[in-house]
Amino acid sequence: MHYNQFLSLIDIFGTAAFAIAGAFSAMERKLDPFGVLIISFVSAIGGGTLRDVLVGNLPVSWLQNGTAILVIFCSSVVTMLFGHYLKQLQTALFLFDALGLGLFTIIGLEIAIKNGLPGYSCIALSTVTGCFGGVLRDVLLNKVPLLFRREIYALASIGGATAYYFLRRTTIDEDLSKIGCILLIFFIRWIAVRYALGLPRFYRDPAA
Repeated sequence: MHYNQFLSLIDIFGTAAFAIAGAFSAMERKLDPFGVLIISFVSAIGGGTLRDVLVGNLPVSWLQNGTAILVIFCSSVVTMLFGHYLKQLQTALFLFDALGLGLFTIIGLEIAIKNGLPGYSCIALSTVTGCFGGVLRDVLLNKVPLLFRREIYALASIGGATAYYFLRRTTIDEDLSKIGCILLIFFIRWIAVRYALGLPRFYRDPAA
């Protein structure tokens, strides 16, 4: 399979995984179907929208991408209708979510570089692209974002973005660098979930 085809598949499945995660969160809050649909869209394209607004890339990318809109809509509807069955695919959804995080991080970094931003801004914008859909989702649902509570999520995005930023300055093939950094982000996420790793806390947990 060609690299571009592989990246396109990750884009589709990653978008679907983000949308399904948003739909589940909305259904837990007992939102109506329209609310579930909106939260699905926010989860899947919120980070990319915020990125495009920050760099003045208008109209935002998803408005010009009919495939993304269709994938999110279908994922949301399928979750509402067959959510019980999808919950049995937790592992597959996690895999697609982690791969999607990797791809969206790299896309954000490339857009930042094209806009001539310095390195630290490129890495920050790539993290916004990959992670802030979930942040916006949780804020709309009146929850403390998962990103700020326990899981190593943004750190995986930052690690992969930093690696890709420096790999672009080498003679390594660009497509290979993309794939390698997507897999790096995936590996960090997998290790963190597999071994329940998290950032240190600087307060005492009453439940401990």
